[in-house]
Amino acid sequence: MPYIPPEVVAQARQMDLLTYLKNYEPDELVHFGGNTYCTRTHDSLKISNGKWCWFSRGIGGKSALDYLIKVNGYSLTQAVERILGQAAVQPPVFAPTPKEKPPKALCLPPASRCATHAVNYLMGRGIDPDLIDFCIRTGRLYESAPYHNVVFLGLDKYGKARYANLRGVSSSFKGEASGSDKRFSFAIPAEDSQTLHLFESAIDLLSYASMEKQDGFDWQRDHLLSLAGVYAPKKEVQESSIPLALKQYLSDHPEITTIVLRLDNDYAGRLAATTLQTILPEKYRVIMELAPQGKDYNDTLKMRLGICRQKEVLAR
Repeated sequence: MPYIPPEVVAQARQMDLLTYLKNYEPDELVHFGGNTYCTRTHDSLKISNGKWCWFSRGIGGKSALDYLIKVNGYSLTQAVERILGQAAVQPPVFAPTPKEKPPKALCLPPASRCATHAVNYLMGRGIDPDLIDFCIRTGRLYESAPYHNVVFLGLDKYGKARYANLRGVSSSFKGEASGSDKRFSFAIPAEDSQTLHLFESAIDLLSYASMEKQDGFDWQRDHLLSLAGVYAPKKEVQESSIPLALKQYLSDHPEITTIVLRLDNDYAGRLAATTLQTILPEKYRVIMELAPQGKDYNDTLKMRLGICRQKEVLAR
């Protein structure tokens, strides 16, 4: 391979992919929406905020140099020569990098002096008391004041609360605290596991863990993650993106190799699971294990415990 001085490679690396495509391959660039673009050849390759990611392959980068090497199969020499050669003939007009808005601070509701209402509500849904106690002790769950909602917290890898989902104990109220970051949802990490179980809600996650405990298994043996809301794929599957909470969790836990999709057993849940099986990178083994009875894992748990009769569940 011909020698390329490091300063020449660094010069080529300064050009971002959006600038490169706008100037030298405009027919390859497709506006996806907002500040996001994709390529005509690979519609799952998204370009946004100065970065690009090819979701179907699980690779990404910042520069046009990375793109030419990783996606188009150029050698380093070929990629550098193409970028600098094009720039010498036609100096590029650089695409301005959009300014990212600073994240809003998470505004949590005040905590009640005790969690009696929250505990009673969750036990009424069949959740094991030991799991409830664990979540309270580890700062993943509390009861808000003055409305006594259950607050499920999403923590980052440093244990800081970044997301909060609120659930009414005496009504159908559901909501999120202001400033919630959907990249971090309610989860219970495992210390040494390569498997992640994915759920739609925190209650479904706790329901599955409760059944694992009932069956004599270590309910903390694998990673457990709930999504921050219902995952709605795009009409065109390849245009769908991996949910932010799942994408962040996989980034924080690179040891994960297997993902078990334990979403709702209804049309929306089956569509979401099928889409995720399609768009998740091939390096992951993806298994679909939807709720075996009822609509979701909490229905399954309640039917097991006799809290809700089967015909009432199936009629919902």
